[in-house]
Amino acid sequence: MSHVRKIAETPWCNWYHCMGNTYATWLPGDPRGFRTRWEREQIDGDYRYPPPKGKYAARFQKSRVLMKREKVLLTLQQRRRAVDEIVKPLLKWKIELVVIVIDRVHLHALARFPDRDPRHFIGLAKKESSAYMKRDGLAPDGGLSAIKCECVPLTDRAHYDSVERYNTDHQTEGAIVWHRPVAPPLSEMDLSAFVLVE
Repeated sequence: MSHVRKIAETPWCNWYHCMGNTYATWLPGDPRGFRTRWEREQIDGDYRYPPPKGKYAARFQKSRVLMKREKVLLTLQQRRRAVDEIVKPLLKWKIELVVIVIDRVHLHALARFPDRDPRHFIGLAKKESSAYMKRDGLAPDGGLSAIKCECVPLTDRAHYDSVERYNTDHQTEGAIVWHRPVAPPLSEMDLSAFVLVE
């Protein structure tokens, strides 16, 4: 049985929850579940409901053989620096950023992207982060991150609150969390500024 997450076509007030991994920590065929590019292929299961044990074992083994280098597991020092280097460009580009979380293998971001192109900005920020860290000997050749990230449009205020809480809770698990200290309450925002243009 396939469990497909339903995602809103239009994000609530242009807010997204972006998630990514470090290089080679979630490969095609992973027993936890995976997706093919552009979801060209229907894959059974996901991380909540993993596929049947061993179903994609051959594909997972092939993915591991094709790896060009070792998987990237971030040290505490790398996590701290990566958070700094990802936050800086996003703020410079005037992305309304609420939370950035980086642990050993994951990146999470809660941010508003008025142009609705979060992958573009997160991708650029990851690229800048890896370049600066590589210059200082904190990142391997080839960078730290997997190529793409998943960007889930938020559906409403409750979804926003849930994602913010979920991300800030990572601090107890050894993640480095950047959380905007004074986020304006969304109930007081002028929502007319976020009129959706078709």
